Amino acid sequence: MAFDNRDSIDFANAKIPQLFANIFFPTLLGMVFSIAFILTDGIFIGNGVGSDALACINLVAPIMMFSSATGMMLAVGSSVVAAIHISKGNEKAARINITQAIWTALIFFVVICILMYAFPRPVLRLLGTTERLMPIALDYYLWFIPTCLFSMIQVIGSFTVRLDGNPKFAMFMNIVPSVINCILDYTFIFPLKWGLMGAALATDIGGFTAVLMFVYYMVRKSKVLKWYYLKATVTSVRLAIRNVGYMVKVGFSGFINEFSIAAMMISGNYMFVRMLGEDGVAAFSVSCYLFPVIFMIDNAVAQSAQPIISYNYGKNNTARVKKTFRFSIFTAIMCGVAVIALLNIFCNPVISAFLHRGTNAFNIASEGFPYFTSGFIFFAVNIAVIGYYQSIEKAAKATVFTIMRGIVFPVAFFMILPYLAGFHGLWLAVPASELATTLLIFLVSFGDRRIMHKKTEA
Repeated sequence: MAFDNRDSIDFANAKIPQLFANIFFPTLLGMVFSIAFILTDGIFIGNGVGSDALACINLVAPIMMFSSATGMMLAVGSSVVAAIHISKGNEKAARINITQAIWTALIFFVVICILMYAFPRPVLRLLGTTERLMPIALDYYLWFIPTCLFSMIQVIGSFTVRLDGNPKFAMFMNIVPSVINCILDYTFIFPLKWGLMGAALATDIGGFTAVLMFVYYMVRKSKVLKWYYLKATVTSVRLAIRNVGYMVKVGFSGFINEFSIAAMMISGNYMFVRMLGEDGVAAFSVSCYLFPVIFMIDNAVAQSAQPIISYNYGKNNTARVKKTFRFSIFTAIMCGVAVIALLNIFCNPVISAFLHRGTNAFNIASEGFPYFTSGFIFFAVNIAVIGYYQSIEKAAKATVFTIMRGIVFPVAFFMILPYLAGFHGLWLAVPASELATTLLIFLVSFGDRRIMHKKTEA
């Protein structure tokens, strides 16, 4: 098969730019296909079902973000801990960590699934769904729940496969499901006329494909990170709880990082529907479809740097850790500049792919979107810095920065700026959050350097 071509990756000795590129470009290519699916999904729904359907997707999407955030937390935590174990020659411990992360995701999904199926209408009302949108929101909500599990396993699987030395297979774990999603999305929405139910079902099938690919890799192709049989004794369960607790601690900022999109969407949905009605939510949904573009690109930078930094951190190779971090910051900023330029140059054509020109929702999105993109460079810096702190086990700092940029600042600015700046304040809330986080990171880093300098003088 095309996936059998294993990469040879030397985390300890290869030149940083070349090593980073060997991981980054396959990771980015996989992300590009995921981005293509997200955008295509929105375009198909906007044109095949309508702007109300886009609004419903935006209202339900935070549930998916919460599931992906949980998967990211376990993926970051398990991969950082496993990378350090591998650097010290303890492959058995690394396998145990990965297996425990998978089982934790399965148990978590069962609990969440029961709650979501038991109380569908209260959950949707909590997310801000209006009575007018409730029927079509339910149509989507009840069918997309299995995707929550698939997204968690896919994220953990991608991190695991990259750490095992095969970023190309991890790339295909994003490409193949995305292609399947796009084909089925079109088929279910247009020829079959299944509406939002069809869109959810297409996503389910694509996600299940990613899970099958990960299982195939672990059974047939894994080099180091194979499945490990976990015992069901009291001692083993106690150790598993301890290990998972530590992985959660290390990866919690990864959870907040992903969940921050959900927090942004919930806060934004609430304020947009309050000030601009359903058309406002539909306009905001276009930004929420496009925001993952920059998020996934910068995430690709952070995920590519993570195994290099974690491995060399485990080896106490400080010089390579710092060089990788600087390289990741530079790459993230360049990506942020490129995305801002492209989205502003092609602003109206991009929006018209989701919403019909001349409609109120289109006009709202067209006027506000340039303000929304202004914070993408700060976002790029924040993601790279948070990823660095995750990789060197400084979970406290990573978590604080992530909570501030993902929850505290967005909620505060969404509540304050619209009343100070009106329409523009709605669109500037997210950029203001990213800028505030960058300033906070700078102040903390400056304080740390002064403390270190004083200790050196002493």
